[in-house]
Amino acid sequence: MKTRKSKLPELNTGSMADIAFLLLIFFLVTATIPNIKGINRKLSRMCPFGQICDASINERNILRIQLNANDELFINENMTALSEVNELVMNFIENNGDTSCNYCSGLQLETASDNPLKDVISIETNSQSSYKQFIAVQDELTKAYYQLRIRYAKQKFNTYMYALTKAEIKQVKVAYSFIISEAITKPIN
Repeated sequence: MKTRKSKLPELNTGSMADIAFLLLIFFLVTATIPNIKGINRKLSRMCPFGQICDASINERNILRIQLNANDELFINENMTALSEVNELVMNFIENNGDTSCNYCSGLQLETASDNPLKDVISIETNSQSSYKQFIAVQDELTKAYYQLRIRYAKQKFNTYMYALTKAEIKQVKVAYSFIISEAITKPIN
């Protein structure tokens, strides 16, 4: 008597690699990539050892922005809404010491910047301030400087920023240097 061995049917796995590859492509294409936010800033150079690198800044040329523990925003010790920061910063920078400025609401004009080349924006934060509010303030500052640069390019070169040469862009950046201090700034006595 012969025993009959039954063969199990074989699975065709030839197309398994194709299916795995298609699934991999599908998940790569449909996956969302998080939008990473950050601040594009150029850090200042380190002070060489043994040298004093403190700069003397006239109090009039410092715009003090403070964030307290409750995320309340103060500009020159006056409580301010975030929506007003852009306009106040632009007015501070553009004032050039003019005490007859009609549109400079919210600023004490005798304490506004002498010149756009001399102004410094000082940001002081509390350790309990939220990062979200800090970034929102930074965004408003950046927006103000870019609007001033666009206006300057239009007046000086009669063209838009994207049409400027590298030398012209450098001139615009020098005219409105983006100077922000996150350290406590001390006025000269």
